[in-house]
Amino acid sequence: MDARAVESEARSAIAGASTLTQLDEARVRYLGRKSELKQALREVRDPETGRTLNTLREALEEAVAEREVELERAELDRRLTDEVLDVTLPGVARPRGHLHLITQIRREVEDIFLGLGYQVVDGREVETTRYNFDGLNFPLDHPVRSPLQSVFLNGDVLLRTETSPSQIRVMEIQPPPIYMVSLGRVYRRDTPDATHTPIFHQIEGLAIDRGITMADLKGTLLHMMRALFGEERQMRFRTHDFPFTEPSLEPDVSCFLCGGGGCPVCRYSGWIEIAGSGMVDPTLFEFVGLDPEEWTGFAFGMGLERVAMLRHGLPALGLLWENDLRLLRQF
Repeated sequence: MDARAVESEARSAIAGASTLTQLDEARVRYLGRKSELKQALREVRDPETGRTLNTLREALEEAVAEREVELERAELDRRLTDEVLDVTLPGVARPRGHLHLITQIRREVEDIFLGLGYQVVDGREVETTRYNFDGLNFPLDHPVRSPLQSVFLNGDVLLRTETSPSQIRVMEIQPPPIYMVSLGRVYRRDTPDATHTPIFHQIEGLAIDRGITMADLKGTLLHMMRALFGEERQMRFRTHDFPFTEPSLEPDVSCFLCGGGGCPVCRYSGWIEIAGSGMVDPTLFEFVGLDPEEWTGFAFGMGLERVAMLRHGLPALGLLWENDLRLLRQF
């Protein structure tokens, strides 16, 4: 191979390249794996020839790098001259998402109770039977303790069936008075239908102090319902049975669609069942070492999906879990 001839030809091609594409073609032609120079380097048999060819290779690589810098600078100058940007033109708005409806309602409920002076507690989604059942006064033969109804992970460890276990944990470490709400996901072995899903969100509240009465419970729930469904809402209570409250009550809120006149949503009764509630059972105070003669309190709980379903007229809870943007963009 005539090194001088190759160098002269290569330098001419490199200097004559007017674009980066042409420069790359010249680089491949004279420095690529199949180039004459690379083939000659593979066949070198004496040191002197090797030094000469390597010196040529380094010189050509340097020439390519210098020409690349020149072409890039020239391209930049051209673009700065030709591609004028009018910075006064309005930009293109990027589409932005928004919070899921359940998250919106969760934050709305949190704001309601923060305004009342309650603390918001994030509980554990993986719990033990001590806090999920024992501390809440569920008897050993209660159906909810069965693996057919609750999701057990290992022995006495399960996915919480409600957010109430966080109330027991707070009662163990924080002396009264206690005013708290706990919101989050809960898990049950429910067959999905229009009003049930295996995973859903709950809010559960607890108030413990001296002299707490049923009137405090009713006033708190009425304030929450009016904040969520409208100032004209009324409330009534029906007796019920919960292991962790005594007496236990189920509150109904006056139908926000028909105003109490009767419609399909309220089954023509004028009322909608919305939550579970009651006065804290003395057994729970004894479980955490509090004197039920000194302290009283109330507790309540309801599903956030149910709030969304009732407030916005959704036909099924499952719609909130399908992530269909045609639905979610409406809220």
